[in-house]
Amino acid sequence: MERLGTGKTLALGFQHIAVMYGGAVAVPIIVAGALGLTQAQLVYLISFDLLACGIATLLQVMGGKHIGIKLPALMAVSFINVEPAIAIGKIHGITGVFGAVIVAGLLVALCAPFIGRLVRFFPPIVSGSVILIIGISLMPVAMNNAAGGAGSKTFGDPKHLLIALFTLLCFLLFNTMFKGFIKVISILLAMVIGTIVASFFGMVNFNVFLEAKWFNVPQPFYFGVPTFDISSIITMTIITFIIAIESIGVFFALGDITGRDIKSDDIKRGLRAEGLGGFISGFLNSFNHSTFSQNVGLVLLTKVTNLRVLTAAGGILIVLGLVPKVGALTTMIPPAVLGGAMVPMFGMLISAALKIIAKEDLASPANQLIVAVGVGIGLAIKGVPGAFVDLPSTARLLLGNGVVMGSLVLVVLNMILNGTSSKASHAGHGIENAEMAAAKESH
Repeated sequence: MERLGTGKTLALGFQHIAVMYGGAVAVPIIVAGALGLTQAQLVYLISFDLLACGIATLLQVMGGKHIGIKLPALMAVSFINVEPAIAIGKIHGITGVFGAVIVAGLLVALCAPFIGRLVRFFPPIVSGSVILIIGISLMPVAMNNAAGGAGSKTFGDPKHLLIALFTLLCFLLFNTMFKGFIKVISILLAMVIGTIVASFFGMVNFNVFLEAKWFNVPQPFYFGVPTFDISSIITMTIITFIIAIESIGVFFALGDITGRDIKSDDIKRGLRAEGLGGFISGFLNSFNHSTFSQNVGLVLLTKVTNLRVLTAAGGILIVLGLVPKVGALTTMIPPAVLGGAMVPMFGMLISAALKIIAKEDLASPANQLIVAVGVGIGLAIKGVPGAFVDLPSTARLLLGNGVVMGSLVLVVLNMILNGTSSKASHAGHGIENAEMAAAKESH
């Protein structure tokens, strides 16, 4: 293992945070906007998010005898939380989301020894199609933001669209003209520059930053006592198990990088840490975590596998989570800038999905039918969720969630038409986050 001084360890830890930051904070920003939270509430939602990410990272990297995979893994909120969190929140409020996160995290921790066996139900044709549904479903969110934010009095104002376009062009410039670290954080850089330019058009609210506190004591149940609804729990549990299967793929990738043979006990400890991280996260007003795949790209880029670097990153995240002004800086990003950045972020999900699906034989009529019906049902439901408005709330939440129903249809159809195989490739199960493509291409 590399010998690193304190200064270099902290610098490398900050680098990991820079890579994950844009994608991680985008989740609370998108969810808060969809659920109508205030700017002040968003500041705390981001702070709690960073705090929970730090705790989950330390659990995964340091852990104990039965917890943590002890690989250079950084934990952050998974992008596939967005759709179910919004769906649950619109019916049961943000407390319903956190209640579902708590139970889902606990179930993952308890079921860790068995989740690895579920991998065979998610071959590339299924996992890739699930990601495809998610990526396409999120695109309207990007467009709403690009136009100024849903409900905005200036929605559709050309200046919003121009700033969104400018942000997108900045991303393309950094991502295509540069290599290495600059390429990896191209989304983050584009958002910073886009916000600076937007400030000259009066689109940035500095009051939120000025009014935010410098220090905040962690406050469980800040938004209220979590509520527990069975349909919300089922929805979030399905998504959390998909996240767990994603993490298994990342574990194997990190094992290859570090030269460590990943065994079933390693997977069990890693998923147990992930589940406990989600359980704690729900209490701390945040969402479920995954082992962030874009940080695997950074490990490949730097060749640094020292666990002290990830321990430092986890500690820094905790410190940042205790300083609301850091979260306030993020809330200053105008919706138009977010919209411009979201297009490639969500688009990369679609690109990653197509790459995963392409691992299968698409000339097979069975595979064509699986994708056609599974993705078709998922997107049809997403497009017209009101079709289930007259059903009871539990049925409405489950049947009206395109991601959940699409996932179930894909799994069942694949079992009927293709059967299951325990030899499914782990590489096909990595559900890549918005910036993963950029991270991979930088090597």
